[in-house]
Amino acid sequence: MAVSDVAECEVSSDLTSLLLREASRPPAVLSAERLRLSCMCAHCRRARFDGRFPAQFPAIGIVGIGDLGYGLNIAFSDGHNRGIYPKSYLWELAAS
Repeated sequence: MAVSDVAECEVSSDLTSLLLREASRPPAVLSAERLRLSCMCAHCRRARFDGRFPAQFPAIGIVGIGDLGYGLNIAFSDGHNRGIYPKSYLWELAAS
């Protein structure tokens, strides 16, 4: 298994966080808000560039996850589902 692989992920029962597990490191938890704020899709990048990207996403939840192999496609309760989070990026977010 590569160092950047996520062996398992689980959304909390209240949909507010994502638990990541990988054999060679301790588990990590990322909040839904942190993930939504960290989306790097073209739509979110453009919104940041135009000054339209929110500073917060209060009460945001994770409503779906698709495993694409190299990354996770995460769907949020605000309807946003365009973001693909490479697994290495998830671990970087968890470490910072």
